[in-house]
Amino acid sequence: MSATQLEQLKGFTTVVADTGDFESMKDYQPQDATTNPSLILAAAGQDEYRHLVEKAVAEIKDSGPTGDALVEAIIDRILILFGLEILKIVPGRVSTEVDARLSFDTDGTIAKARQLIAAYETEGISRDRILIKIASTWEGIKAAEILEKEGIHCNLTLLFSFAQAVACAEAGVQLISPFVGRILDWYKASTGKDYEGADDPGVQSVRAIYSYYKKFGYNTEVMGASFRNTGEIIALAGCDLLTISPKLLKELQDSTETIERVLSPEAAASADLEKVSFDEKSFRFALNEDAMATEKTAQGIRAFSADIVKLEKLVASML
Repeated sequence: MSATQLEQLKGFTTVVADTGDFESMKDYQPQDATTNPSLILAAAGQDEYRHLVEKAVAEIKDSGPTGDALVEAIIDRILILFGLEILKIVPGRVSTEVDARLSFDTDGTIAKARQLIAAYETEGISRDRILIKIASTWEGIKAAEILEKEGIHCNLTLLFSFAQAVACAEAGVQLISPFVGRILDWYKASTGKDYEGADDPGVQSVRAIYSYYKKFGYNTEVMGASFRNTGEIIALAGCDLLTISPKLLKELQDSTETIERVLSPEAAASADLEKVSFDEKSFRFALNEDAMATEKTAQGIRAFSADIVKLEKLVASML
């Protein structure tokens, strides 16, 4: 019997589940899992996960804080409880996201990351199994640089530009999540064209980042994210990691067409690339020059912030 595309992909790429839904994780047996406020909000609204929200409320409501501080403490607990459940299923790591409203607050991001790691360690989970998800703003990257030196590993998310990727590598972050599908969305909307496979601007972005990291010996892992179709995934076969939604995992599971490895450190080593570097001023200018990255980073932060607010309202209604 022929291997499924998912089995083939696992031969040269670490497959990560992009979901807060435990059942689909069991179905597809990914190595790691990622969550974000939107995924947690969606899961928290489902009957089968409501008990985790209720558990967090019950545990925290009489613990001391009141008002906004109480709601914040409960949401942190919800994130941890979801993470703990996910870690029972995946053998590797779970990504837990810092509140997106801290995206321009280096000190606030560091404090929240330390808090989340301490909460996991209280539950007996090693910090090696946790990635703290932080938006790829200058402030977020600087926070991650400090956290990495403390052994708190970070997943820099909402990453759309080469400048963001280079700054993350120079900061020594563990992993980046370039958002392939959202890059495609922007180009389709702005040009009116459709793109497939290697022509997809999101695919091209990740290929360029991967080649740069491997050629210049950066240890930062590249995890393609936010896919719109399996064509994008197949065009990035060989990337360090790919985080994939349950719908696309099923499509890969249901197909036995052959997948060829596209990305490899050996091919990257011979790429014709020049090394570059960014300080704060040149980073901000490069990001400003990239209309797609500027718009999609801002839009992503707004969307995740809005979903945190919805989660706060859900918690407040239960109090």
